[in-house]
Amino acid sequence: MTLSAAAPPISPLRRYWRDRALWTTIADVFAILTVLSLPWSTTLPAIFVLLWLGAVAWVMDWRAYGELLKQPICYLPFALVGLALAGTLWSDAAWSVRLYAVIPTLKLLVLPGLFYHFERSSRGMWVLAAFLASCALLMVMSWVVAYDPSLSLKGAQSDARGVFVKNYIDQSQEFALCAIALIYPSLHFARRGKFGQSLLAGLLAAGFIGTMAFIVASRSAMVAMPIMLAAVALVHMRLRTTLVIIGVMVAFAGVIWVTTADVRWSPKRLLRDYQLYKAQESVTSIGLRLEFWKKSLRFFSEAPVIGHGTGSLRPLFERAATDYVDPAQRGVISNPHNQTLNIAVQWGAVGVILLYAMWLVHLLLFRGQGFVAWIGLLVVVQNIFTSLFNSHLFDFHEGWMYVLGVGIAGGMTLAVRQRELTATLTVSR
Repeated sequence: MTLSAAAPPISPLRRYWRDRALWTTIADVFAILTVLSLPWSTTLPAIFVLLWLGAVAWVMDWRAYGELLKQPICYLPFALVGLALAGTLWSDAAWSVRLYAVIPTLKLLVLPGLFYHFERSSRGMWVLAAFLASCALLMVMSWVVAYDPSLSLKGAQSDARGVFVKNYIDQSQEFALCAIALIYPSLHFARRGKFGQSLLAGLLAAGFIGTMAFIVASRSAMVAMPIMLAAVALVHMRLRTTLVIIGVMVAFAGVIWVTTADVRWSPKRLLRDYQLYKAQESVTSIGLRLEFWKKSLRFFSEAPVIGHGTGSLRPLFERAATDYVDPAQRGVISNPHNQTLNIAVQWGAVGVILLYAMWLVHLLLFRGQGFVAWIGLLVVVQNIFTSLFNSHLFDFHEGWMYVLGVGIAGGMTLAVRQRELTATLTVSR
């Protein structure tokens, strides 16, 4: 009788080296660290995203990922990045400028990976909750530094009141998103008789709005909030609920208008700046923006199909500045403060079509019901609307808010659809 040799024990390293569950957990941790650090830093999110990509890719089912890439929610972002790369070939900017202009588009390449991972991960809600917790902590710090500006990491800058890190525009976009997102759980808990949780969500939402009203806020974020609310109300709410929320929001806005001089002054300041720009050709914020838009439209008309190429914005503004004497018309910028014009000047109508097609398919991804669809729809609507006044898809902070929000919520939405499809097939058998 021959005795078979005992199999050698498997080392822990070999056991876990390709363990898909383990690496999924590791990727989830990096995703949580990414959203936790996003309101506070630019370096840390970039590092954690790279680590997340490595963890996901290590155990990725590449065949399933390839099937996912066939969907327009994935290949349209890829196409936009590909157009940016191709646009370097017909641009007349320096090569360093062309390549630098490609960088803001690269974050879109992460979207398919996020869809893939969070379709399989069960911790997508943890990541969303981590972002909310981080923004809530930032809100507390906003009040702290409003009371004692010396504690701000921004120093003695003019916009530092109530801003602990980064800037008031980034902070306002976060707070606006969190405030409107919290309406859903507040209503959800109230309908189920969980009034404590409902009140907590409502108070937290009021805290975000109050911080924007009484401390500091971006005008585009404040204007975007009712647009965001209207969009999700049309898709997710009954008419009676919508009317109640609108009534509460109007009342709250009235209180803010009466008690906050800055809110009342903001429309007057916009009108004053516009009048100064038109009558006296003074250099004002709105005047500069209007000049940027007019020149961008002219640049677009010169190359309407494929644009002037990647990185061409600043050279075009530099050449145009020599045609004017008035300081208000001599501004040179590499960002026209409008996402559509940013793309139209560089890549023409082809780029604009890809941009709007991507926004559309991402909107349609979240046409279902539930909290995840609510969040995803909010993220897309916020980015579309605020991109009328900024190039938020290409900005670091707002761009990553879009990619992470759409990617995480989108992956969770795909998982729900897959479970529903499986259940339907099981019943039909």
